[in-house]
Amino acid sequence: MSPPETVHVPLDGGRAYDILVGRGLLAEVGARCAALGARAVAVVTDTTVAGLYGEAVRASLEAAGLRAALVAVPPGEGSKSYATFTEVCDALLAHRIERRDLVLALGGGVVGDLAGFAASVLRRGVRFVQAPTTLLAQVDSSVGGKTGINSPHGKNLIGAFHQPSLVLADTAALDTLSAREMRAGYAEVAKYGLIDDPAFFAWCEANFSEIFSGGPARDRAVASCCRAKAGVVVRDEREDGERALLNLGHTFAHALERLTRYESARLVHGEAVAIGLALAFRFSARLGLCPGQDAGRVANHLALAGLPTTLRQVPGGCGDADQLLDAMRQDKKVRDGALTFILARGIGRSFIAPGIEPEAVRAFLAEELG
Repeated sequence: MSPPETVHVPLDGGRAYDILVGRGLLAEVGARCAALGARAVAVVTDTTVAGLYGEAVRASLEAAGLRAALVAVPPGEGSKSYATFTEVCDALLAHRIERRDLVLALGGGVVGDLAGFAASVLRRGVRFVQAPTTLLAQVDSSVGGKTGINSPHGKNLIGAFHQPSLVLADTAALDTLSAREMRAGYAEVAKYGLIDDPAFFAWCEANFSEIFSGGPARDRAVASCCRAKAGVVVRDEREDGERALLNLGHTFAHALERLTRYESARLVHGEAVAIGLALAFRFSARLGLCPGQDAGRVANHLALAGLPTTLRQVPGGCGDADQLLDAMRQDKKVRDGALTFILARGIGRSFIAPGIEPEAVRAFLAEELG
């Protein structure tokens, strides 16, 4: 087996960490956590992932001489709630997790956000390790230190920046994902090319099927995305500027998730992002910022990958233009009540666009819903 690829995140203040990308890394989790100097590790996961990897991870930790505990929550976006957050914190305290111990987030983005947020406040800050098991989490949510839960007012509105001590992206874990979850994660892969790397987007167009099937392109895609995100995080850790570009498509996506009540049977995050990406490019074209052929190319590629690209594809509908606009007003990029979008002048030429007129957004959404 090839050695993992290492992406270093050189944050200051002793907070630098490595992202390891490769097959078979979950088998090494005990040794990797022991090397960080912990005595105990609490594994936070969901019941689905626990059934696949929970006991193997626990055995690896115990074989390395670590006291291990398993905390499992229900799968799905519904676990990013006040109630589940409280349950996780109480469980970590019951297992006597101390500041120098570790919380291990084993699962997808929901688990990573929830476990990371719990670690950020437990005893005013406990170290944690990300072991993402979905494509979406490996290329996006496990890197960069954003943690949090949802509110009835919107997604990820309660949280903290808390950087992991290590990220273990075991690409073999993706072999167990459903086709739907792989497609959803791929939306975040394509996003990196659309932000500022047109060559990577073109590579994705040529290689996306191998990313799905598990060939060398999968590892390359995960490492490339982690490297891109790590660079942005180092330059703008707390999203004061450039890091907002990583939210391309997400203003639309988070509004859709809120209006579908975070029901994964209707819409998962990556599907919402795919629609959001297509909308961001079509809105840019409508404003005269982006060539229409680029907007079409984006939507065509996402559709070819099996992803939705229009509001009309949301199962059960997503409300009207006014409801969507109201949901967007809770976006974290809102400043002084004004909407901020990530728009594009073309593929790989995204930019932050503050102060977008609500009427222009409403008219665009009405047209898209029509």
